[in-house]
Amino acid sequence: MTRVFTIGYEAATFDDLLAALRKAGVRQVIDVRALPLSRRPGFSKSALAAGLAEAGIDYVHLKALGTPKPGRDAAKKGDRATLETVYSGQLELPEAQAQAARMRELVEAAPSALLCYERDPALCHRTLLLAAEGEGLESVDLFP
Repeated sequence: MTRVFTIGYEAATFDDLLAALRKAGVRQVIDVRALPLSRRPGFSKSALAAGLAEAGIDYVHLKALGTPKPGRDAAKKGDRATLETVYSGQLELPEAQAQAARMRELVEAAPSALLCYERDPALCHRTLLLAAEGEGLESVDLFP
């Protein structure tokens, strides 16, 4: 089995994130947000990529593996059933299937962490992603 880490930066600083990634030996972050923007300092795509590069960690954004707006809205309301339905439809799209294959290549090539906002993996689409596309992958969350 290949280990893949997951990490949600909700309530974390960039330094917290970096410390967790370093402790786990992560060499690349795979951003699975549909919109890689954040009000939290250091977590928007450009700033995140630059900060990780400075630390010697690669950054890859796989937009098609993110949650569409209806799914994000459902997650904010705690509506897991709608999130699951919306995200299942997302994963059926050809671009999502291609990026899921790319994700597998990346995690098999180097120690990797899937990044999203939600701190609790049970409330996040990254758990749904790994359930659907993670055969042979062992998931470990870095912020338990």
